[in-house]
This record gives sequence, structure tokens and C-alpha cells, in this order.
Amino acid sequence: MKGKLTLWPLIASIYLMVAGGPFGLEDTVAQMGYQGALLVLLITPIVWALPSALVVAELASAIPEEGGYYVWARRAMGPFAGFMEAWLTLTGSVFDMAIYPTLFVSYLGHFNSTVTANGRGYWIGVAMIAACALLNLGGTKAVGASSLASTALLLAPFAVLSFYAATHPGPDSPHAPVHYDFLLGILVAMWNYMGYDNASPIAGEVDRPQRNYPLAMAVSILIVVITYVGPIAAVAATGLPSDKWSTGGWAEVARSVLGGGTLAGVLAAAITVAGMIGAFGTCNALTMALSRLPAVLAEDGYLPKIFAGRHPKTGAPAVAILACALVWALALNLSFAKLIVLDVLLTGLSILLEFAALIVLRIREPELPRPYKVPGGMAGAVGIAICPVVLLILAMVRNTAEPVGPLNALQLGALLIAAGAGAYFLSTRTRR
Repeated sequence: MKGKLTLWPLIASIYLMVAGGPFGLEDTVAQMGYQGALLVLLITPIVWALPSALVVAELASAIPEEGGYYVWARRAMGPFAGFMEAWLTLTGSVFDMAIYPTLFVSYLGHFNSTVTANGRGYWIGVAMIAACALLNLGGTKAVGASSLASTALLLAPFAVLSFYAATHPGPDSPHAPVHYDFLLGILVAMWNYMGYDNASPIAGEVDRPQRNYPLAMAVSILIVVITYVGPIAAVAATGLPSDKWSTGGWAEVARSVLGGGTLAGVLAAAITVAGMIGAFGTCNALTMALSRLPAVLAEDGYLPKIFAGRHPKTGAPAVAILACALVWALALNLSFAKLIVLDVLLTGLSILLEFAALIVLRIREPELPRPYKVPGGMAGAVGIAICPVVLLILAMVRNTAEPVGPLNALQLGALLIAAGAGAYFLSTRTRR
């Protein structure tokens, strides 16, 4: 293995896995107004992101092994729980990883729609996935360096917009809508703050994980909150009405704040490019994390040994990277707009297993050295799970009625979970 991921590249990778910039918040501002949106974006990390980050900080520093949450669940609750953790995550990734190439193509189309027309957008998306796979073959150090550069480049236009907006205050903006769904706002923001656990599968390739994971979790949460709240608060100070926001509207917001002209056009273009960089960077960082799962499953005998194949120079799980990229590229042909709720269900269940692993390992392995420990003893470990569990249940109840063909998301999710159980028992027979 050529090199390990150090602190700041790890922080940048986590930032991209979770956020990839303040994109996707526009509808929240338009529907809830500035005050409602800012309140949601300040509350959600406390009740949702922080508990998940604390789990990663404790378990990744105590058990810094490749596979992360798969290893935790297996060690705490046995091989079936570990397998299902990996199954839920990888199945969800089929729906989730189709989003980022689609976003990349969408932002590219803002410059020239003919470039992405007539099926060319699909092949551009495939090329993006291939580029991420090739970069990942260079190992975690290469991905970490590119993540650091991507994060700096995508945030630069928002720093300029925030500075300009903060120094050009205007009259008070209109108040938030009188009737808005605060709970729905929290549930939407959950997905803007999700992904801290995806930093765990690369734990075996992180430098000084006992020190760097707790630090990286703390710093990355702070950066995500600042880059979400900062630009919105700055734009609010200019007096721009909140109903002027729309999905994908950061470029238009920049034009409105700067009042048109050359500088406004340049900044709007830079924000659009930042959207492309964020989509690529997120896909790249998640490829690094998710590709470790097939590799460790193969090493444990649940997949054919070929999936454990490594790059001879970098140690990257080359076969798993290429296999994941192929599946994700094929998935681009399908329409996943309605299947995002299915991703919510599968990801939510995997997160519940992670909280369970934290609690069970506290009981079963009380003497396990824990460089960082969630404070408050067992009460603290149980307590941090309460809000996320309640929010996940609410999200599942609210979203799983969404129809997906002849089934709803809950029914299709149940079929996929049953398929995972079947795959586990089939794989255990082949291991004998």
C-alpha cells in the first residue's frame, strides 16, 4: 500500500461524502423561508449528524479495520448482521450513485444543452464514473488529494458570494411562509447531513486512525454546517426574497445578489462549475468507501475471491472498484427518481445496525481499548441513538407509501432485504 489518508484529506473526503457543497438546499429556503431553513439546518446536525459521527469516532478509532461498519456489525452481532449491513449499503448505493453523474450532466447542460442531448448525457455520466474508478485505482492517497482540491475549488465561489452578500446588506427579506412543515424540513435535511459512516470502510487505510477519526468527525461537521448556513445567512442579509430560490438556483441567486453584469455572470458560471466538481468529488469519495465492501466480503468468503483482487502497487481493491463502477454505470440507464425513498429505507436500516453495534460492543467488549469514547457511559451510548431512531422511523413511515411500479417503497424494500437474507444463506453454503 503506497500511502495512507492523513487528517485533512480525510476531512475533505468526509465533506464530499456528506455534502459536496450547499447544493440541494434551495427548495428548503423557498418553502420555509430563511428563518425556517436556517433553524432546520442548525438543529438537524445536533439531533442527526452528531450522533452518527460520534458512533464513527468511537468505533473507527477502536476497530480501525477495512470494511468499517461491516466489521462492527459482524463483531457485535455475528456474521449475518455484518453481511446485511454490507448488503443494505451496497444495494442502496445502486440508487444513490446514479444521482451524481446525473447532477454532473445537468450542470454541464447549463452551459450547452446540445452537449448532453440525444443520449450523450448518459455516456458523459459513464465517463465520469470511469474517471472516478481510474482515480481510485491510484489508492486512498490519490483520492484524498483530489478530494482536498475538489473541496477547495467547489467552495471558493460560495466564499466569494458569501463575502459579497454579507458586505452588501439590503432591506429585511420577507418573513418565512406562515404554513410550512417543520418536520418535513428536518426529514429533508437529514439527507443533506447523511454519510459520516461512509468514512469507516477505509479505516484500515487511514493514518493514525485513533487520533484522526475523532478529529475528522468534529471538523467535518463544523465545515458542513458553516458551508450550509453561511451562504444562506449572507444572502438573507441582502433582502433577496426567499421565494426567488429554486432547485439548482444558486447560480441565479448569485446573479440576483450581484445585480447582473460581468462579475455576476462569472460568479454564476463558477457556481455551476462548482456543482460539477461537487458531483464528481462526491462520486469519487464514495467510490473509495463503497468499493471496500465487496473486497472484504470476498476475503471473508461471501463473494468469489476474485473480488478481493488488489492493485499490485497501490493496494486498492481494483476488482471491486471496477465491478462497482460497472454496476453503477449500468444503473444510469434506469430512472431512479422514485427509488430515492428506497435508498432512504435501506440506508436508514443500515444506520440502525451501526447504533446497535455501538451498544452491543459496549456490553460484550467493555475492555476494548477505545481512544475516543462517546461520553456518558452506557446511558450516553443509548441516548445518542434515540433522536436518529425516531427520525428514521418518521422518515420511513412518511416516505415508504411512495408507489414504485406495482409495489410501494416499503414492499420493494422488504423484497430486497429478503433477497439479502437469501444471498447470505446461499453464500454460507458455498463457503463450506
